[in-house]
This record gives sequence, structure tokens and C-alpha cells, in this order.
Amino acid sequence: MSEKLDKIDLRILKILQENSKITNLDLSKKIGLSPAPTLERVKKLEQSDIIQSYHAQVNPQMMGLNVKTFVLVSLAWKRENALNNFLQKISQIDEITECYIITGEADFLMKIVCRDIPTYEQLLFKTLSQIEEIERLKTLMTLSTVKDSKILPYNYEEK
Repeated sequence: MSEKLDKIDLRILKILQENSKITNLDLSKKIGLSPAPTLERVKKLEQSDIIQSYHAQVNPQMMGLNVKTFVLVSLAWKRENALNNFLQKISQIDEITECYIITGEADFLMKIVCRDIPTYEQLLFKTLSQIEEIERLKTLMTLSTVKDSKILPYNYEEK
């Protein structure tokens, strides 16, 4: 972060995380600036890559996507170019919505979203298990979501 964020920038960030569809006029009223400087600040936050993008949050269940799993992946590091091959292969699998390099008992943590258990089973046995760079998979099946916040944990009132 090259430039310091002031109190107004922090309020803008919090408000936009809560509702990215807010109009510039409504945002300007909430932060106490006129619309032109408000828009200027938002554009500056976007240009500095603090605001990376805007998304619609879609309810997976309403789309018929009822199974969410987290999969621990251990790579077969002895295979030539294991990391790059693995990353290239998983980038082609739409059901893998997130993937993190982690520490601990595995190398990666993948979030997988799909329609139902048979679909997940198909993905696991026909797709993931066929990736030679994967040494071991461990599935953690979610039962329900108890918290899913899109607001970063930051003291927005701190300045």
C-alpha cells in the first residue's frame, strides 16, 4: 500500500464491502463529501489496487450447487515440474473455486463447489485422482455455513 488511507478512505472501503452497488451519490452522503471528490477517492482506491473488483454474491444453493468441500492436497514433489503441472491442471477445473498453498499436513487447500455428492464423487475419482502430481487427497465435507463474511477484519475507525 503506497499511500496512507485516511478515515474517509476507510469508511468508503467498509461501505463498499457491505454494498458495492451503492450509488456514488448515496456513498457521498454517507461519508460527508460531495459526489465529485467521493468518486475521485473511489477511483484512486481502484487505481492503487486496494479495490480490486466488484462482484455479485450468488447464492450457490439457489443455483443448485449444494455441495461444498475443502480438499487437502499433498503433491508428489518427486515428479518433474510437479507444482507447475498441478497448477495448470487445476486451473482447468471450474468446480475448484479457490486454492491456497498452505503449511501443515498438506501442500494445498482447495475449495470445491458442485451440484451434489454423485457429482463430487465423479470429480474426485474421474478428474482429481487422475492428476499424477497429486500424491494424496483428503476431503473435508461441509455440513452448513455458519459465517461467510466478505468484509475484511480491519479497524475502519482507527484513524
